[in-house]
Amino acid sequence: MWSREVGWFVAIGVASTAGQALLYWGLRPWSPPAVANLVSLLVLTVLNTEANRRLTFRHAATKPVRAHLGAGGLFLLGYLVTSGAVLWFTHRRPDASPAAETAVLAATSVAVTVVRFLVLRLAVFRTARQDTPQVPKRPREASRRRRASR
Repeated sequence: MWSREVGWFVAIGVASTAGQALLYWGLRPWSPPAVANLVSLLVLTVLNTEANRRLTFRHAATKPVRAHLGAGGLFLLGYLVTSGAVLWFTHRRPDASPAAETAVLAATSVAVTVVRFLVLRLAVFRTARQDTPQVPKRPREASRRRRASR
């Protein structure tokens, strides 16, 4: 099951990262890096979470509100890490182009995505363990009767 989930998550992640990068790049000439990142990340996080809820983790019985609230904490982490990387980059290279900033943003987003998958899979969209068969316990009375008849 994890391989199917990882496949969907990667596909959605690639599309989301590309969408975020394009939106950031488009917003960057008119806004500071942190604002462009906030808007692009906010829009794409909502779309990404819904796509993952419907496709990647479709077997989890997680309600949309819980999914989006859980992703909200991850949004904050992602925003702080990606904004920090872009701001650090623009501080070190003040003459860098928006395309170079976008490359830093995309690379940092990949690292954040690995953490995002693990948290979504293990905490937000967790499911009951279906891979371990549950053996029903025998009632004590039945096992006593078996021992007595021997």
